[in-house]
Amino acid sequence: MTTKITVLGNGAMATACAILLAEHPDQRVSMWGRNPEHADQIQQTRENKRLLPGVSLHERIFVTAEIELALKDSEYIVAAIPTQFLRKSLSDMRPSLNRNRPMISVIKGIENETFMRPSEIITEVLGSRAVVAVGGPSHAEEISRRMPATVVAASGDLGLARQVQKMFNTERFRVYTNLDLIGVELAAALKNVIAIAAGISDGLGYGDNAKSSLMTRGLVEMTRFGQRFGAEPGTFTGLAGMGDLITTCVSPFGRNRGVGVRLGKGETLQQILASMDAVAEGVATAKSVFDVAEQEGIEMPITTEVYRVLYEGRSASDATRSLMLRPLRSE
Repeated sequence: MTTKITVLGNGAMATACAILLAEHPDQRVSMWGRNPEHADQIQQTRENKRLLPGVSLHERIFVTAEIELALKDSEYIVAAIPTQFLRKSLSDMRPSLNRNRPMISVIKGIENETFMRPSEIITEVLGSRAVVAVGGPSHAEEISRRMPATVVAASGDLGLARQVQKMFNTERFRVYTNLDLIGVELAAALKNVIAIAAGISDGLGYGDNAKSSLMTRGLVEMTRFGQRFGAEPGTFTGLAGMGDLITTCVSPFGRNRGVGVRLGKGETLQQILASMDAVAEGVATAKSVFDVAEQEGIEMPITTEVYRVLYEGRSASDATRSLMLRPLRSE
């Protein structure tokens, strides 16, 4: 029996998810994109040339900008839309999403104005429904080329998480299950802020010791923040936390790290964003997390300095000095 799955979005991660899902011969995939020209180009050339050049799409993948066509006979929906566009996109297509189909989110961010996680945005806009978050070290550039990767599928509904595990798992893509939806979503968002810090360190030429320290103490901040909002601390030492943090902070594919590198070399945020095709979620997330940490009294020194470099014009070197001269304490 064939299962039909719809992927919302046609960016790099959306394309990588479609490729993974289509590896199963009993799964057909439709991929929806807002821009008809871009969707038609991918459908005709069988390649997302702008974001994943050289990667061919399987014949079981159909790409369209017509939402009704993309959703026809679909049993599961994968949301791969950047957080800042998620609410508007879902609101626009809400009449077509009236069936109570499970949603699988591969989104890594938090909504600025509301501080809602992707699963919360989905249920607020579309009504109550089951949501699974897939997180972990998973660069689309590597997944789409069948390089080995391991992630976690999280949901309060373990049976659904196991179903998603089977849908995505391949001989090159291993999926674990997890019950901590809050932790997996927060880890996915928070690590992007630390990745900007790691990139700033690289841009300043500070070396491995500095970046290792940022990653280690950044993980402490992530865990501290997550626990305040009900996440399990163990989630942050697993794939969705430490695993994704390592990848995002060291990989040349990391958009957030790339923003940080350019900040460290002296470019302004406006210059950087104007030159980017894809979204670096950590830029918006840094503001959200800083605001909430201030309101809740959560100690987030690295996040605070990233926010000040991004939004208050603080120099990268001054931000480093501020972190290094903090009062001495035990680990």
